[in-house]
Amino acid sequence: MSNPPSENHRTQHVGWLRAAVLGANDGIVSTASLILGVAAASATQGPVLVAGVAGLVAGAMSMAAGEYVSVSSQSDTEQADIAREREELATDGARELAELAAIYVGRGLDAELAKQVATQLTARDALAAHVRDELGITEATSANPLQAALVSALSFVLGAGLPLLTAWLVPFGILTPVVAATSMLFLVILGGLAAYTGGAGIVKGVVRVAFWGALAMGLTAGVGMLFGVAV
Repeated sequence: MSNPPSENHRTQHVGWLRAAVLGANDGIVSTASLILGVAAASATQGPVLVAGVAGLVAGAMSMAAGEYVSVSSQSDTEQADIAREREELATDGARELAELAAIYVGRGLDAELAKQVATQLTARDALAAHVRDELGITEATSANPLQAALVSALSFVLGAGLPLLTAWLVPFGILTPVVAATSMLFLVILGGLAAYTGGAGIVKGVVRVAFWGALAMGLTAGVGMLFGVAV
């Protein structure tokens, strides 16, 4: 009997997709907001570009470090729970078997079948069964600090580069409206792509990303105009 073909589920991409969307969104919003704020308080294009480049570099490093530390903490917690399960299996296997069977009963199996399933899975790989069904840790959802850091930093650079390139190409006189408009366009595209990749509603994804991006850029530009300082 041949094995059934494997299925490719969207949850398999959740780790890198979350990091990529977060990085790109933060890159566009933070850099565009910085550019708009400085442009509102500046009379020349030079300070705007310097602020944008500085924001890109600092933001990319911050995203990489933040994601690495955050996801590493999650990974440490997962490994601690796995180590605890390994110890409990070695010292009280009967209790762990009963606990696994109870999980399957809670999911709808009758007691006898649940015991059989738990016994067979325990015989095959007891730790894997408990990690998956008791702790809820799978290969698709397990933390990968290095991947999250690299994806976040790269996506931030790509996202930040869009409003920065726009600010460099357009004349200073029309910089503010052009950067604001193109950044909103970039956010709309990002929201749509992220929603499509994740299998969510495209309109909902676009509105969500565009709303918060517009709010951030508007507030930062307002601060620059109100105080007349680079923010």
